[in-house]
Amino acid sequence: MSSTLILLIIAGYFCILILISFLTSKKGESTDSFFLANRASPWYVVAFGMIGTSLSGVTFISVPGMVENAQFSYLQLILGNMLGYFVVALVLMPLYYRLNLVSIYTYLEQRFGYWSYKTGAGFFLLSRTLGAALRLYLVTGVLQLAVFDSLGIPFEVTVIITIGLIWVYTFRGGMKTIIWTDTFQTLAMLVCVGITIITISQELNFSFNGMVNAVSESKFSQVFFWDVKDPRYFFKQFFSGFFISIVMVGLDQDMMQKNLSCKNLKEAQKNMFSFTVIILFVNILFLSLGALLYLYAQSKGIALPAKGDNVFPFLALNYFSAFMGIVFILGITAITYASADSALTSLTTSFCVDFLDFKNKPETQRVRLKNWVHLAFSVILAVVIVIFKIVNDESVVQAVFKVAGYTYGPLLGLYSFGVFTNRPVRDSLVPFLCVVAPILTYIISLNSVDWFWGYEFGFEVLILNGFLTFMGLYAISRKKTEFVDVTQAP
Repeated sequence: MSSTLILLIIAGYFCILILISFLTSKKGESTDSFFLANRASPWYVVAFGMIGTSLSGVTFISVPGMVENAQFSYLQLILGNMLGYFVVALVLMPLYYRLNLVSIYTYLEQRFGYWSYKTGAGFFLLSRTLGAALRLYLVTGVLQLAVFDSLGIPFEVTVIITIGLIWVYTFRGGMKTIIWTDTFQTLAMLVCVGITIITISQELNFSFNGMVNAVSESKFSQVFFWDVKDPRYFFKQFFSGFFISIVMVGLDQDMMQKNLSCKNLKEAQKNMFSFTVIILFVNILFLSLGALLYLYAQSKGIALPAKGDNVFPFLALNYFSAFMGIVFILGITAITYASADSALTSLTTSFCVDFLDFKNKPETQRVRLKNWVHLAFSVILAVVIVIFKIVNDESVVQAVFKVAGYTYGPLLGLYSFGVFTNRPVRDSLVPFLCVVAPILTYIISLNSVDWFWGYEFGFEVLILNGFLTFMGLYAISRKKTEFVDVTQAP
């Protein structure tokens, strides 16, 4: 497979993204357009584009690669996700629309105070920066292997090219552009997955029914696990998925910024409910792809890499046709950039609104600051990707959720306490509390096998972290009879 050909196809793909950027944005548009697309995004377009944003390259590579060891147990987590999405749509989104928020962390200032607000926004910046860097590291590594190594281009230069391309098509239009580029990229990703599944099925001489039967009857297809000590235990996965979806959608500026760009609450809820149904079927598609990859390797006598993350790239770039290799490169590029471009915009939005006091600055100054912040976060992401390459030695999907468990936990505790109680807290102590809770969570998780009769924590560290934060907030709170609940503000 020619590296030059792949490079030309990727260049053409990004030319399409840049064209979409110019068609959906105008020179000199306001920061309101950059942040929330003037609150005029069609809900069905947002719903479709959110598929790509929520999945990323992690799903594209790691989920198919995990079926050998985890089977279809990932669906247990997805079922929990679905329940969490309903909570986001029915509890958090009405709150955000009622308060007319640009940054969702503004709620924390109204509910608790200045330090709680800055702490919540700070944890988001940390979480999203690390998460976006992890996802971009994945696709950059694949591009490095498939294209840039043969051209003698070092990894660091590949990272600069990767980030630079995102900056080019997002710096002017922001969310107004991303709503449409993500829709295009989600479509491109799903087409690539579909082509891959059809091609493997044809190689194995499967009809559609034969493919379905082969996957369902394989050793990979078990969904539910009931051994409490098994990392795949149903309730562990289900409740982890429930809380993960709340924090990584409902308490995440990146995902909620798309929802807040809809015309009104009703349309935003239509978006979330549609997304909830579609995401289940898309994940079944990825797990089925994983089963087919392993069945293909078994039938051909191919020795696969020990690391699940490498299975799909290994087969696509070494055993599939040149056309399928290109399809794979386009698929992972599309899905990863759909996640990363909106992350860059949300990081810019949060920092501008939450730390630069944008609401009290003139528009000309806001535009200038927004451009500099956007560029700064592009550089930060590039640096973190290079660092992650040096230190990472585990499955990317595990790393992403491990990071989320420790950095999103305080947000889970803050919002839970704010929404479900009416107790004011000692605001100045909140930053300290939100640092201590993840540390205690790590200590408990590290020793859980010895302390809790062999129980091993997985994704549910998020729940423990949020619970410790909640209890800490209760400890530094007090009753107040005349308390104004901002969830009922006009």
